[in-house]
Amino acid sequence: MKPLSDQQRLFLVESDQIYRAWREVLWRHRDYKYGMRWKNVNGKDYLLRLTSASGNSKSLGPRTPETEQIFRQFEEGKALAEEKYQSLKVKLDSQRKLNRAVRLGRMPSIIGEILLRLDQAQALSELRVVGTHAIFAYESMAAVELKMDLLASGDIDLLFDVRKQVSLLAKKLDGEGLLGLLKKVDKTFEISTAEGFRAINKDGFMVDLIGQDKGMLAPKPELLAQGDLAIMEVPNLEWLANAPRLEQVVIASSGAAVIMPVPDPRAFAIHKAWLSHQIHREPVKKQRDLNQALMVMNLVREYLPNLLIDERTMRYFPKAVIEESILDLRVHPK
Repeated sequence: MKPLSDQQRLFLVESDQIYRAWREVLWRHRDYKYGMRWKNVNGKDYLLRLTSASGNSKSLGPRTPETEQIFRQFEEGKALAEEKYQSLKVKLDSQRKLNRAVRLGRMPSIIGEILLRLDQAQALSELRVVGTHAIFAYESMAAVELKMDLLASGDIDLLFDVRKQVSLLAKKLDGEGLLGLLKKVDKTFEISTAEGFRAINKDGFMVDLIGQDKGMLAPKPELLAQGDLAIMEVPNLEWLANAPRLEQVVIASSGAAVIMPVPDPRAFAIHKAWLSHQIHREPVKKQRDLNQALMVMNLVREYLPNLLIDERTMRYFPKAVIEESILDLRVHPK
């Protein structure tokens, strides 16, 4: 593990502050997305609040001094939100160039672009990144650089908690589904013919949509949109779905800052250690799983000592899994 330089640490902190400020303004800016307008019906003007790209709207009433004031305040608020949005966008771009100059970002840019699109749609609150790429968030938390060969991966796993209503995520994606969003990042993304939970682009980069297994008798999760990715249910993913959810600003190789939602790093390490013992896991992946688990657990021990490893804090795991993993990771409970 290599600690970040003082300059890199400063830029990471500044990136975090600017991105979170921009994100807040972005969401406020999104509230004005569809706008308001007057519509004449039978010779009388009515104020409409547009609610979708297809032109759906809600009437706020006929033209009166009150509705005229509502319209005026809406237009003023929209102009102010746009001004703040553009100002912070300029600051973000300037910070991106500084980050790149000091080689702060290492996460593949395509992941940053996907996360940014999801954040713009306010859909990240329904998802979390699990698997190898979550490690970029953990090294950012600790302000270190980890072994790049253990971070390299040609796919990203997006976990959706299947206990939630699919319609909540579908609505945030404007009815276009996850595939529709991915195509805005790279138009070559297509659903795999062999694995309907996976989208692949021209470079072979894969995006998997996964969820915890609810059991054979439970109905399968609905699609986010017609022709979209299916949600693949994976056994024991409830351990990560139940783990504390963290949102960490991570820097992409382009220098751009993005939010990455991930499970607690202790949960990641224990789950990876457990995976490394599964008899049906491919041998080539099992050793990598264990090495990643060890790397993240060592990071927690050395740089995040406030995160204790004990049964109470890891209560969303079965006791036997915790005990086996703690022994395997050479960590003693506190």
